[in-house]
Amino acid sequence: MKLLEQMVKNDGKVYPNNVLKVDSFINHQINPKLMLEMANSFYNYFKEKRVTKILTIEASGIAPAILVANLFDVPMVFAKKSVPSTLTRNSFYESTVHSYTKNVTNNIVVSKDFLSSEDRVLIIDDFLANGQAVLGLADLIRQAGGTLLGVGILIEKSFQDGRKLLEEKNIEVCSLCRLASLENEKIEFNLADDEK
Repeated sequence: MKLLEQMVKNDGKVYPNNVLKVDSFINHQINPKLMLEMANSFYNYFKEKRVTKILTIEASGIAPAILVANLFDVPMVFAKKSVPSTLTRNSFYESTVHSYTKNVTNNIVVSKDFLSSEDRVLIIDDFLANGQAVLGLADLIRQAGGTLLGVGILIEKSFQDGRKLLEEKNIEVCSLCRLASLENEKIEFNLADDEK
C-alpha cells in the first residue's frame, strides 16, 4: 500500500535491534485517513471469506481492526493483556504472547462469550515480526473451536521469521507494508501483498 509505505519512509524512525517507530501515525497518534485506506485494503483482500468476527490484541491493533469490522459489518473483539476482575477463572480463553519490541511476555485473554466454534475469524494487527502475537490469537480461536480465515498486518518485518512461521501453519497473510531491511537505519521495502 503506497500511502502506508510513504508514511513509513517519511515519518518512521529506525532504532537499534530492528525497531521501527511509527507512533506519529499508527500506534500513539493515529492518522484516520491512513486507517480508513488500510481497512479498505484488508476488506478488498478478504471480502470473499465470509468473516463473522475480527480479532486483535490491545492496544495498537484496535484502531485498524474496528474499521475493518465496520466494513464487514461484524463485531470486533480484542484480546486483553490482563484478566479483568469481571471474568471468572473458567470464563475466558487464555494464551501467552511474547512481544519482540517491548521484550515482555503477556497472558492474553478473551471472554468465552465473544469467541465460539461458529466464528470465522480474521485477525488484524499492527506489526508482524516473529509471529508470536498472531500465534497467540490463533490459539485463542483454536480453543474456541473457531476457524481462522487469515491475518491482516499493517507492517511486516519480512527479514524476521514471523511470516515463514505463519505460512508453515497454512495461515494466509496479507501485509500492507513489507519491510525488506532496516539495516543502517535505512528502510527498504518488499512488494506488499495487496499489490501483487
